[in-house]
Amino acid sequence: MPAHASTPSTPPPNSFDAWLSASPAPRARGRSVRPGAGGVRFAFYGRISTSEYQDPVSSRAWQIESAQRVTAGRGRIVTEFFDTGASRSMPWRKRRQAAALLAAAAEPDRGFDAVVVGEFERAFAGGEARRIIDTLQGYGVQVWLPETDGPVDLTDPDHRALLMMLGHQSQREVLRARFRVRAAMAAQVREQGRHQGGRPPYGYQLVDAGPHLNKMHASWGRRRHRLEVDPVTAPHVRWIFARRLDGMSAAGIARGLNERRVPSPGVYDRVRNPHRPRAVWTLQTVAAILANPRYTGRQVWNRQFTDHREAVPGDKRSSLGPVRIWNPRDEWVICPDQTHPALVSDQDFTTAQEITARATPEDGQARRYALTGLLVCGTCGRRLAGHWVNGRPGYRCRHGHTSAHPASEDAPRWVYWAEARLVEDLTATHEALAELDDADDLAAYLTTRDMVVVCGRGTLTIEDTAGIQVDAPVAAADHGAAQTAAAVPAPAEPAISEAETPTPVARRPLRRPATRRSRMAKRRHAAENPTRSPKKRE
Repeated sequence: MPAHASTPSTPPPNSFDAWLSASPAPRARGRSVRPGAGGVRFAFYGRISTSEYQDPVSSRAWQIESAQRVTAGRGRIVTEFFDTGASRSMPWRKRRQAAALLAAAAEPDRGFDAVVVGEFERAFAGGEARRIIDTLQGYGVQVWLPETDGPVDLTDPDHRALLMMLGHQSQREVLRARFRVRAAMAAQVREQGRHQGGRPPYGYQLVDAGPHLNKMHASWGRRRHRLEVDPVTAPHVRWIFARRLDGMSAAGIARGLNERRVPSPGVYDRVRNPHRPRAVWTLQTVAAILANPRYTGRQVWNRQFTDHREAVPGDKRSSLGPVRIWNPRDEWVICPDQTHPALVSDQDFTTAQEITARATPEDGQARRYALTGLLVCGTCGRRLAGHWVNGRPGYRCRHGHTSAHPASEDAPRWVYWAEARLVEDLTATHEALAELDDADDLAAYLTTRDMVVVCGRGTLTIEDTAGIQVDAPVAAADHGAAQTAAAVPAPAEPAISEAETPTPVARRPLRRPATRRSRMAKRRHAAENPTRSPKKRE
């Protein structure tokens, strides 16, 4: 038999070396979906800033057409996510459709393999792009851009540089547009006295002022508006200024308006005041009217701005919510000429401002409250407010009641302490405070030790701001105040040195445990005065 030719034996490949030399694929969370025979399945994302001044149909059309040019021959768009009325500076988690896209991408059985956008600036701003792309790639979803003509690769230095450049360019466009719009609005107010929109001040109404000054806008049917006297509410504004010039306080004016059942701005114009449900006249509302220079017939703009309260400046994701903040008066834009009928003369308006800004009372005696912010109500947990009585300082808590409304009969009794009496009782009962001379020394003692005084009707308790009681309740001296069962005098304690003062623990609100009666009183007062919001509005 013929001999078989022998073949040289080759050693089997080393499996570990083969694994080591192979380029590893990045691990992705969720179930990675392989493209089918029809190519990559895309989810389209688009955005439009406003629906009032832009056409969502045409904007979506050109964005999806741009996305289809990127996906042509590579796959098809199987689902859409389109945000309407969302700013580019708004993070994705706060956009309705963008948040839905992120949630869908996290699902293991999602119906798409990649996300495509029609234009970078429609989807991202600043450094948002890299964060979103990194999140989606962690789910196993690619992001395709027209600027890259395909998928974005964050490991590619050129792609990272491109994303950075596009983000800065998008942010620059936002800043440039904001500057141009604000500069144009300031010029229109200062030079032309034009109304820049928004709800009219109480006492005025908006009327038609003819076609738009821009011929193109006028051809579209847009109209101008101006302020005109409202025959229903204008007499009330004149009455407010007249009472102020007579020396009446803002709280007294508000109380008079409520007693006469005059409709407040929130009640009279519900459409433009949705943030004021069941609004009544308050001290803040009257003060805002008295300080508004538009009642002199001049157009005013830029009195307030929106503060987004960003923990990281420029990062909208760290925003605590927008609030309105007053600008300094030198930043207001005021038209020098009268543009609408005045409800008060210049002389009367400036006189009313002098009354509001009067720093000292008529007797010329300076009023100073040394313990402001260091006294807490034992009934409702509010800070006691300074109150001058019989030529001496005192402190009181009215449990949310204001002078603009009459007090209800079943409301809890107010807490009041004269400053001299409070210092006398504390220094007489506590050995640690015996050497203190006056309220200034007591304030310094409490401040350095991070303590407050919880004031009840006839009781005083020293606590630290973390709510840890360091002294037993102190029964007030016999001044006619009712004593409570918990007010049992305790033995005097030795003074606490600075070195022995413990480090305060994590703080919590200085609210005392609410009783059923106090909760009912708070709900009743909230119904009577629903506009106690800290947001400042015109």
